[in-house]
Amino acid sequence: MASTIFTGTIPALMTPCRPDRTPDFDALVRKGGELIAAGMSAVVYCGSMGDWPLLTDEQRMEGVARLVQAGIPTVVGTGAVNTRQAVAHAAHAARVGAQGLMVIPRVLSRGSSAIAQKAHFKAILAAAPDLPAVIYNSPYYGFATRADLFFALRAEHPNLIGFKEFGGAADLRYAAENITSQSPDVTLMVGVDTAVFHGYVNCGATGAITGIGNALPREVLHLVSLCQKAAKGDARARAQALELERALAVLSSFDEGPDLVLYYKHLMVLNGDAEYTLHFNETDALTDSQRNYAEAQYALFRAWYADWVKSLA
Repeated sequence: MASTIFTGTIPALMTPCRPDRTPDFDALVRKGGELIAAGMSAVVYCGSMGDWPLLTDEQRMEGVARLVQAGIPTVVGTGAVNTRQAVAHAAHAARVGAQGLMVIPRVLSRGSSAIAQKAHFKAILAAAPDLPAVIYNSPYYGFATRADLFFALRAEHPNLIGFKEFGGAADLRYAAENITSQSPDVTLMVGVDTAVFHGYVNCGATGAITGIGNALPREVLHLVSLCQKAAKGDARARAQALELERALAVLSSFDEGPDLVLYYKHLMVLNGDAEYTLHFNETDALTDSQRNYAEAQYALFRAWYADWVKSLA
């Protein structure tokens, strides 16, 4: 299946909250539109960043439908405890006109079983056979999809076109060596903000799904552009990409921890997006120390970037 949805830079949207801690879908769509206008190629909703475990199925589906209705290219996360729910999200995505699926492993019940995961993946892929899909590999989901399972699934489900790797540098290299380099028709998406350079330059990635890009879209798009040039052998772009990635390192590292949504929502608030102030659980909040650290690092990076860009001219 030919598709271009899993190319470019794709922010994993967070779900903004109303004062009663219900989803603010107007704000969700507005932010999705702003990010597309900034140069992002599509959005993901609902992955981990979208707080899918904290939303009802109906809320998740409404968010997807609203994004699609607004003309925003949308990749839908299928995270669920049971296969029946995951299948419902895949079928809904196809029905409302979403552009792709991010196939998330079954969690909790039999989550470490390859047999159970194969059946889970097959059911999702079969529920939306015309939607291009990538399998989402993440240590947080407790299951690593390996080459034998990937190609067994792809043999029966041609809509499985690639892999989103969140596991870090070693896992990205495994995916490149053993899965996505098998054919130019199989795509690799960088799934963690700390590995953009490694993914593009060393592993042949064709796209990146970003968390920090919600708050810093221009800067992340700049990094990806430099990495794409570096992957073609541009020595100057390589040096600049490494320098920019190092400067982003602390902010990007929030993507690797359990408080990633708390951090990135707070950065959005610092940008003036007050609708990201609240979380769905009232007790979810950064500590004073975490907040102060994030604010200091954010201010430092923005000051550095403004000066660095001038030095490139």
